[in-house]
Amino acid sequence: MRTGFVLGLLALAQPAFVLAQQGPPAGQNPPAPAAPSRPSAGAPPSVRITLDEALRLALQHNHALAAARSTIPQSQALETTANLRPNPVLSWDAQFLPIFEPEKFTADFIDSQGQFDLGLGYTFEIGGKRQHRLRAARDVTAATRSSVADNERTLSFNVGQQFVAAILAQSTVDFTEQDLVSFQRSVDISETRYKAGAISEGDLLKIKLQMLQFQNDVLSAKLAKIQALSALRQLLGFESVPDDYDVEGQLAYVPVHAGLEDLKALALRTRPDLRAAEQNVTAARSVEQLAEVNRKRDLTTTFTYSHVASTSTGAFFFNIQLPFFDRNQGEIARTRYVITQNEQLAAETSQQVLTDVVNAFQNLRTSEQIVQLYEGGYVDQAIKSRDISEYAYKRGAASLLDYLDSERTYRANQLAYRQALASYLTALEQMRQAAGTRNLP
Repeated sequence: MRTGFVLGLLALAQPAFVLAQQGPPAGQNPPAPAAPSRPSAGAPPSVRITLDEALRLALQHNHALAAARSTIPQSQALETTANLRPNPVLSWDAQFLPIFEPEKFTADFIDSQGQFDLGLGYTFEIGGKRQHRLRAARDVTAATRSSVADNERTLSFNVGQQFVAAILAQSTVDFTEQDLVSFQRSVDISETRYKAGAISEGDLLKIKLQMLQFQNDVLSAKLAKIQALSALRQLLGFESVPDDYDVEGQLAYVPVHAGLEDLKALALRTRPDLRAAEQNVTAARSVEQLAEVNRKRDLTTTFTYSHVASTSTGAFFFNIQLPFFDRNQGEIARTRYVITQNEQLAAETSQQVLTDVVNAFQNLRTSEQIVQLYEGGYVDQAIKSRDISEYAYKRGAASLLDYLDSERTYRANQLAYRQALASYLTALEQMRQAAGTRNLP
């Protein structure tokens, strides 16, 4: 008789099972993980930002990035220095003045006995040193620009990762709050049944104690959201958003159709750190060419006007080193090793790019498979199981332990599903970072 009674109740519950397949059952309203995030309580936030807006704000206001960008004008200033010509040299002297016999200090004596020299000298750089200095400085600036672009790539990944953490926290807040409300109704029904003598006081206490877990889930989710928003604001720049800002986004599966080889080729074309490493090789070669031309000695020419014994004369002087010993051998050898060093670093960076792409791709595909497992039936099955147990328990056809166990399974399944979606979105951000672009094919 007991078995027939339970089967009869399950048959009556069939419409509820159909609703569970089509949408949330009436009065339960379990949240969909892909629903847009929204504030859980209190006044609505004054500013809600999307991921694209967060990236824009970070690129505009992040102080670490601004500090990195300042290295570009610094390098451009070095270009100005490298392009400067030598300054001319002005020299003069006065000799044979009667300093210790002031009485002889007359115009005739100065004109006939004193000697005065005024010279103007200039160093002519040989071998195009200035042009080579400028080329080397410009190559360094190009590598600096790519390094700053790589900082932007890293910042974009950090912002994307933290943004996903924020929308995961908001989705968890929404779910735990609604689950708490739903379970509270079960507690209310249990109190009614206890008063009617349908359940024992022990069972009533067990279900009330279970409320602690639901309340802890809500508080933990709210704390996680506060921490996620705070960490995200640090990346955006605290002055770029108000204190009560919030995020606008979805935990949604976004497929990536590109294959591994396509993503490898894309990364090798677009990764700014690889471009910077290659430009460092070019800059090292420019410095080596500068060291080669620096072995050539510069010519210093001076014209001197002299006034001696009432006679004015002019003289030309020429000065150049004879490179018998110092031919800049050490600097030339050093710069050649620098070229080798940067070539090896560029090769290592190229391999690191490919490694990053492979790891990110495999992580993305694994996360994708986990999400598809949940969406392929496990989420719906957990909802149906919880609904069946709840319906049966409220009508006395299921034990309290069975109902609480199904509730725990449902809650764990929903939280794990949201975490799987967040892990997939984080893996997607990692894939974008590895490829060096946010526009994946």
